[in-house]
Amino acid sequence: MAKDKTVYTCTECGGSSPKWLGKCPACGAWNTLVEGVAEAPGRHRYQALVKSQPVATLSEIEAAEVDRTPTGQAELDRVLGGGLVAGGVVLIGGDPGIGKSTLLLQALDAMARSVKTLYVTGEESGAQVALRARRLGLDGSAVRVLAEIQLEKIAAAIEAEQPAVCVVDSIQTLYSEALTSAPGSVAQVRECAAQLTRLAKAGGTTIVLVGHVTKEGAIAGPRVLEHIVDTVLYFEGDTHSSFRLVRAIKNRFGAVNEIGVFAMTERGLKGVSNPSAIFLSTQASEPVPGACVLVTLEGTRPLLVEVQALVDSGGPSPRRLSVGLERDRLAMLLAVLHRHAGVSCMDQDVFVNAVGGVRISEPAADLAVLLAIQGSLRGKALPRGFIAFGEVGLAGEVRPAPRGQERLKEAAKLGFSQAVVPRANAPKKPIEGLTIHPVDRVEEAVALVRGL
Repeated sequence: MAKDKTVYTCTECGGSSPKWLGKCPACGAWNTLVEGVAEAPGRHRYQALVKSQPVATLSEIEAAEVDRTPTGQAELDRVLGGGLVAGGVVLIGGDPGIGKSTLLLQALDAMARSVKTLYVTGEESGAQVALRARRLGLDGSAVRVLAEIQLEKIAAAIEAEQPAVCVVDSIQTLYSEALTSAPGSVAQVRECAAQLTRLAKAGGTTIVLVGHVTKEGAIAGPRVLEHIVDTVLYFEGDTHSSFRLVRAIKNRFGAVNEIGVFAMTERGLKGVSNPSAIFLSTQASEPVPGACVLVTLEGTRPLLVEVQALVDSGGPSPRRLSVGLERDRLAMLLAVLHRHAGVSCMDQDVFVNAVGGVRISEPAADLAVLLAIQGSLRGKALPRGFIAFGEVGLAGEVRPAPRGQERLKEAAKLGFSQAVVPRANAPKKPIEGLTIHPVDRVEEAVALVRGL
């Protein structure tokens, strides 16, 4: 097969050059030329991504439900929206050693009992994959394995094998012979991802791409990598902890912001059906000052997470540090606590932590954070079985959180007996075993917990 000619295209003006230059000859911008492939007239290597269709009125187009293939991992199916879609492309990223390859190998083994699967490894040999499978107890697995990093050979193997699901581990190790740059470069990652996407759409194979992440935790490579795939999953968690979270950031076939919770065991990753019990399992036997349980919402699932605060005497420049919560929001909440509730932390160091390595981004955590800080400052613990949630505004008002009924029912199911919530979230009918204290303002909440 003849090699395509290499050309360098400017990312600013679109101009091209037959060789790399530091300065674009068309617009004069520096360091904007990116390696690509010059195509011969009349053909295009991205043809058949989708079949051409005539213009039609939206109401006249027939839309059928997409069939899904369960992965054998209930928590992973929850994040995907029910399973894998034929012809879909999934990108999963996470820190090294977090368990991406382990989870996908387990899922492929479960699916291999009903459909044909292929595991393409560019980071390990076939023998290493087989050894890992035996450690996971996957003896006699029917998963087909290919150890290869050249894109053209992988594409030929996919067309020959015709698997229903193919995992490529990882996209940063692949290279195309049409380009001269090294594997992992922007040009190679973009080219390989685009070609694999074409294969998935044309042949109906579901392709799962494993991606490396940067120091900041984002998937390495061009941002276009996340745009061309159908689903983007992030594998989160502390490598020193046994718990892992899989979070959907983008999903064309389901809801986003869903999470799946896994526990790492000697036999691989196991789904956790009741994650609230996991996050609360490390609670102290007796209530301690500075701890408050929050009912947060991850996708469609309410989770109970313990928020801890430590207030200590600081120097001339007191620190505000939060782990698992927004740091800028912590500074705002401290100002609200001082202005409207009369609780001052101006000369104190304030540290806030969400226990269990979970990251909380919703503002419904505000009230629990403030009550934890107030408890640590006073040195008085909240009563056993106490929960709180609600957004706090700059005017000191406590705003309602979405789906408050589900949060309260989850707390009652786990044995919690008292709750401080926004008045708009107070249920019309009482919840058995749960005493609810509705509040309108942050000073009401602070005064209420002082009397408990």
